[in-house]
Amino acid sequence: MPKHYTLSEIAQHVGGQVEGDEHLQIAGLSTLESAQSGNLSFLANPRYAKYLKSTNATAVLVAETLEPPKADIAYIRVPNPYLAYAKASALFDWRDDVTPHVATSAVIHCEASVAPTAFIADGAVIGTGSSIGEGVYVGPNVTIGRYCHVGSGTRLEAGVVLYDHVNVGERCLIHSNAVLGADGFGFAPSANGWEKIHQLGGVRIGHGVEIGANTTIDRGALSDTVVEDGAIIDNLVQIAHNVVIGEKTAIAGCTGIAGSTKIGARSTLAGGVGVAGHLVLAEKTHVTAMSLVSRSVTEPGQVVSSGTGQEGHTSWKRNVVRFKQLDSMAKRIALLEQKVENISS
Repeated sequence: MPKHYTLSEIAQHVGGQVEGDEHLQIAGLSTLESAQSGNLSFLANPRYAKYLKSTNATAVLVAETLEPPKADIAYIRVPNPYLAYAKASALFDWRDDVTPHVATSAVIHCEASVAPTAFIADGAVIGTGSSIGEGVYVGPNVTIGRYCHVGSGTRLEAGVVLYDHVNVGERCLIHSNAVLGADGFGFAPSANGWEKIHQLGGVRIGHGVEIGANTTIDRGALSDTVVEDGAIIDNLVQIAHNVVIGEKTAIAGCTGIAGSTKIGARSTLAGGVGVAGHLVLAEKTHVTAMSLVSRSVTEPGQVVSSGTGQEGHTSWKRNVVRFKQLDSMAKRIALLEQKVENISS
């Protein structure tokens, strides 16, 4: 159902002050460029201030100190327009509306427990001993194994798979085709090849966690793999067995974290990062895009980078040649230093 709010209601929700008609009706959010009448927009980046003059938005979220160049629209003044936009977006998210329903094509084991306010879509499967909390949304073709728990207010979008013994907290959002609880990559070398190490742990997801589409989180070998409260994980992320992701950590797409590594709270891993196994990253560690983390980071708040930045192809080829010469160049420099030292003495 479409949602409408007055400017005063939105201002109260985001913690701002209305400048203009507080009774104006807002039916949605949009960018400054594409906004139409009835839309609320925002100005978070000064580079886009030029669009304030031409926007068709009914109202705009702006900083408290901004001098608006257009007088015929309303404003909501806030300390942080981008944060206010994030808060306002929650008001217009239709996915929050969960109507209790159990599809006739859903398969629910007789020993599973489903709260009466949950929504269970077509093709969903819920195994024995599993429990589904109040207001949970279980999308089409979701598979929930045995002895799982899904906390109240959580959404499992279409195609999500929870293997056995996966515990998901409250108010989580898990996007389509994420897989939680598959076996970790554990094998012992033997004379005949590889002996599988059976993965006997589970997966434990905290409260308020978001997990992107096609992300995989492996079950622990003995203890659980853990994602703590408030963590956000992008699409196409691989988290191996026995990893612990600290609270409010953010992990961008195509990142891979090897087994038994612990990522400290409020850390940020940019896109395409690789983290080796059995490491510890302190709180508030930031790893820049496409970096490989090969040793632990012991001091909080450190920025970690590896690899080379972008440069022109010709320059890059020359530098690759020079890189191969570094060892011989270092030996020559050491020899020259020794000769200079001998002359000086």
